[in-house]
Amino acid sequence: MQIIRPDIDIDFIGKRRFAYLLSGSLILLTLILLIVRGPRYGVDFTGGALVQVRFDERKRIDDIRDALKRIGLGDSIIQEFKGSSEYLIRIRKKEKELTRIYEDVKVALKEKFGKGFEIRRVEMVGPKIGKELKQKALLAIFYSILFIAIYISGRFEMKWMMSAVMAAALIGSVYIASLFRIRITWLIMIAMCVTIALCFILKLRYALGAIIALIHDVTITIGAFLITQKEISLAIVAALLTIVGYSLNDTIIVFDRIRENLRKIKKKPFSFIINRSINETLSRTILTSSTTLIVVIALYLFGGSVIHDFAFAMIVGITVGTYSSIYVASPILLIWEKEFGVF
Repeated sequence: MQIIRPDIDIDFIGKRRFAYLLSGSLILLTLILLIVRGPRYGVDFTGGALVQVRFDERKRIDDIRDALKRIGLGDSIIQEFKGSSEYLIRIRKKEKELTRIYEDVKVALKEKFGKGFEIRRVEMVGPKIGKELKQKALLAIFYSILFIAIYISGRFEMKWMMSAVMAAALIGSVYIASLFRIRITWLIMIAMCVTIALCFILKLRYALGAIIALIHDVTITIGAFLITQKEISLAIVAALLTIVGYSLNDTIIVFDRIRENLRKIKKKPFSFIINRSINETLSRTILTSSTTLIVVIALYLFGGSVIHDFAFAMIVGITVGTYSSIYVASPILLIWEKEFGVF
């Protein structure tokens, strides 16, 4: 099935400088927000309790807070779901104080409002477990991108050994650095920079393009959460890993066509080959992205509060991932060709 005629010729490469400006601005905004505001971590990572309550009718947040003050939880964060009578109560207490949260909140609300409410969900995580989960989540994202670099290098450049050596060096350096108790965030950022540098030194050009595109997608998706002040939880980490896989799939399709056209088209500039390859795969890219987006948007609108943020992350990630396959990963190859003339 084709929704775009096969002979279409859109000059994507000619518009790449505008794309650089757009991507650079979004990444810069994300970094500024990370420094100034920082991410809002969910209970999964900070420790504490999350209580979701539905009332028969809407209540004032101040009234709910007054009810919680009676049990010493007046400093809890209370969030109202738009257009409904459901509320999220985020309680940050030490692990030993979480054992009776459900009963205490139930009694306090019953004394204040009577029986017109239902506690729909209670999640509890100790602070130590939350810290460990945060570290493991960051490492999961890093190692997924690292092993993707190995796969891309072997698939497109037949440099399995070289990419495996790079992976071993990085895993070893991450382990050694962790012994010095460097903050996990800085550790991952340093490791990512070293990964990009090694791809450059070892001339793993396809892996370099794919990794930069994936970092681009994850960064901008996190930026969307910082702008909207949504919480980052384990479900969002799962969404980020899904986005990495989805974006990689799009990138591989374009890279495959570039490699095929490099064999068939000998006398044309590399920029022409990249542009032709993107146009030839455009129909499939749009069809895949649009059908996936329809499902994710349906989840966002009708899936309920539990899956709402996950669906939001997927919407942003699929959109940015499709964009990066065209305007980030492929132009990296063009920059490489202009600098080194390897292609």
